Amino acid sequence: MSGSDPPDPWARENRAGEPIRLGVSSCLLGAEVRYDGDHKRDRYISGVLGEFFDWIPVCPEVEIGLGVPRPPIQLVHGGDDPRLVEVESGEDLTERMESFARQKVAELQRAGLDGFILKSRSPSCGLEGVEVIHVDRSSTADGVGIFARILAEKWRDLPLAEEAWTEEPDRRMDFFNRVLRRHRGRVTALLNLDPARLTDLRATHQLLLERLRLKG
Repeated sequence: MSGSDPPDPWARENRAGEPIRLGVSSCLLGAEVRYDGDHKRDRYISGVLGEFFDWIPVCPEVEIGLGVPRPPIQLVHGGDDPRLVEVESGEDLTERMESFARQKVAELQRAGLDGFILKSRSPSCGLEGVEVIHVDRSSTADGVGIFARILAEKWRDLPLAEEAWTEEPDRRMDFFNRVLRRHRGRVTALLNLDPARLTDLRATHQLLLERLRLKG
């Protein structure tokens, strides 16, 4: 690179030596971990965002020991919080998923994340609008996935989003603004950045936000 060339704002050396690290539902990266053995690869997440962020993939259902393929699971109305139940057998997986989620969140906190992108409408990972089945077999789209709920409860300041939110410009930019603010704070504390390096990092993040403003 010549002295006149502008710095590459997403090169690793311009991230202050510490990557911008995001958790992600594994199926969004193309991992074939869905109940039917398929994936939900999101090209924006796995392609465009993969240029800028380091991923930590998580599939709560596989990680609690459910196979691929496997019977589908759903949220079922059960008091204060819906229960997570296997559709075919009726087995209640709630405590198993909650126990895993608490342990996984603690593990991710030690790893140091700047945000998490979750699979929408998933009974384990959905942040909003997840289908809940009621005793009369009617349903409402007002649930939150078990893993997502505990992630939000145990890590209140971690920026969270669903992949569907990347289609909405305001939500997308709000999420990435919060991710980059968190990254600056985390890196400043971790590496004891001096004011000049922090200023450079803030400028790099601003360039990155401009790139992310246009989806695709």
